[in-house]
Order: sequence, then structure tokens, then C-alpha cells
Amino acid sequence: MFEQWSKLKSKHGAKNVFDFSIGNPNLKPPKEFKDELKKLANNNDDEWFHQYMPNAGYSFVRESIAKYVSKEQEIPISKEQIIMTCGAAWALNTIFKAILNPWEEVLVPIPCFVEYKFYIDNHSGIFKSVQTNEDFSLDIEAIEKAINNKTRVLLINSPNNPTGHIYSKESLEKLGKLLNKKSRKFWNIIYLVSDEPYRKIVYDGVNVPSIFKSYSDSIIVTSYSKDLSIPGERIWFLAVNPNAKFCDKLINAMIFTNRILGYVNAPAIMQRVLVNIQGKSVDVLKYKQKRDLLCEGLLKFWYQFEIPKGTFYLFVKSPIKDDVKFVKILQDELILVVPWSWFMWPWYFRLSYCVDDSTIKNSFSGFKRAMDRCKN
Repeated sequence: MFEQWSKLKSKHGAKNVFDFSIGNPNLKPPKEFKDELKKLANNNDDEWFHQYMPNAGYSFVRESIAKYVSKEQEIPISKEQIIMTCGAAWALNTIFKAILNPWEEVLVPIPCFVEYKFYIDNHSGIFKSVQTNEDFSLDIEAIEKAINNKTRVLLINSPNNPTGHIYSKESLEKLGKLLNKKSRKFWNIIYLVSDEPYRKIVYDGVNVPSIFKSYSDSIIVTSYSKDLSIPGERIWFLAVNPNAKFCDKLINAMIFTNRILGYVNAPAIMQRVLVNIQGKSVDVLKYKQKRDLLCEGLLKFWYQFEIPKGTFYLFVKSPIKDDVKFVKILQDELILVVPWSWFMWPWYFRLSYCVDDSTIKNSFSGFKRAMDRCKN
């Protein structure tokens, strides 16, 4: 697919191809991030500046993050519950390596990010999907039916890629009660892992609820890739709920797996940058403006979708049941989107609107022609 898209750009010119395929942030990092980089580049005082550090990361960095996460999650967290990692994939692999026994199941509500399956496969786990409701909210009954004595982890992603849906506080509280009940029934802890790279990219006054307050045996994986627009720097962290039953053992296990999987430690400079910029982000209002521009344009041509409350993705229902065919029709109009197979939710496709406004505006005539072709 990517090879085909590269050919289109080469043939027609990049400006004439409307690429909504990849969630690659297009806003500049905030000024505070660049200021910290400059400050660090001119610092010659620390002889250990580029050296190895503890595998969990610098103590002073983890302390700074813990203070911020404590406010965000509304639960006191110490630096001992934080591990710095080389990106989300590293964090999730670190968790699964520490937690999963062979053939234990990770339950994942769909639609979801396609690479979750590979991270679980890496550690002999079993990926098991569970449907969400029509509006993409959690279907607690479906989750209850899917849990069995092999269930080890429930992995959620909120705000969700690809839908932009944010799971409500009420649904998370119901989920926490269910996981407590099932953990007692099967005499085995079921961990709740929440992947939250889009936590700060939310709109319309919506907040992302705390999972730590909803369930004690929980782990957060979060990122600076999207809210600071630095995905290529690969700096993330994971945080363990301090009320988890075996919190210390879990942390030690993940510090160990963080090393033996070959990551060793998160990038030293990027860790140092984070100390003084906790809570900073790109101008999220600009993403909201892009969302509104895209939604208003597509609604004129009768496209159907749930308006996302977070992320920079729009998950659109195909006007024909063969969504792969419709994705190819869009490709004929030089519009590049991602088909349902990436997210295990048929009849839909995803657009990433972290693009220039001109890309959005200039694509509308192609979207109209594609819809007209399906009507005729």
C-alpha cells in the first residue's frame, strides 16, 4: 500500500495527492520544547550527560513525571511507579513480556490499532478481540462474555485510534468492577492496560477519565509523540497504579524486561528535555479546527461518521459494503486513506487530519466525485 502511494506522489506530485493515511503530527513542537533542547545543547557541565542511566530512566525525570501524573490521575504516584521507555511499542512489549505466560489472552476492544496483535504475538500471547457498541463505546456485556480463565490483560486505547472515542468515567467504573469480579472468580489478576498517546488531544471540553481511580491493577502507557509533535524521538513512559496488588514486583519485572528486550533505556537527551515541560503541548485548537473543517466538508457529500472527541482521526463509514473497493475509488481521486483491515472493523476507513488545511480543502472535490460514483 505504501509503495503504491509513493508511486502516486511521484507520478502526480505530492501537492496533488491528498494523503490522509498516516498519523504523523504536522504541527510544530511547542516553543518550550525547543528552548529546552537549546539549553541542553549548550550545557557542558555534566560529564554524565550522554551516559547510561538506571534502566527505568533518570530519577529526577521520573520524579517530575510522577508529580504531573499524580494530578492527572488524581492519585499520588511516586517516581518508583514510572519507567521511561523508547516509544509505545517498547512500553507495550515491556509490559507483555513481564506479564504474559504462553497462550494467555489479551482482550482488546475493536476497532483498534493493528500492531497490538503483533506486540502480543511477540510474547506468545493470544490476541482476542471484543466488539464495542455502535457508537464505539465499551460493550461491558460483551467484555464479560469474552473473559475466561486465560484472560490476563484487557488493553484499551482512549482516546481511541481510529475512532477518536473517549471511554466515559461511568464505563470505566463498570469495567473496574467487572475485572475485580472476574479476577476473584479465576484466582488470577486481570490487568487493565490503557494506551493513552492522545490523552491531551481532546476537544469540546471533554476530559479523559482516570483509569487508576477505576481499577487498582492498572497500567498506563503514554507518550509525548503526539502532544509534543515528536514521534521520531521515541520517548514514552509507563506508569503502574500504586495500589496494584504486586506493584513493586511488577515494576521490577518490567525494568528487567525493558533491558533484556534490547531497549536498555530511553534516550538520555529526550528524558532531560521533559523535566521542565510537563503539561505542555502543541496548540490542540488547531487540530480541532482541522477536524471541524474536514467534518463540515464531508457532511455536505453525505458521508457518515461519529464526530471524534479526541485524536486527529476520523473513522468514516463507506457508502458501499466493499470498503476496500471504495478506498480504491478514493485512490483514483488521488485521496489516500486507510481501509478497515487495519482496525478490524469492516465497512469503514480512517482519515488522519493532521495535515495542512489546503490538503483538506483541495480534497473535497475528489470526495464528492467518489461519492457520486457510488450513487450512479
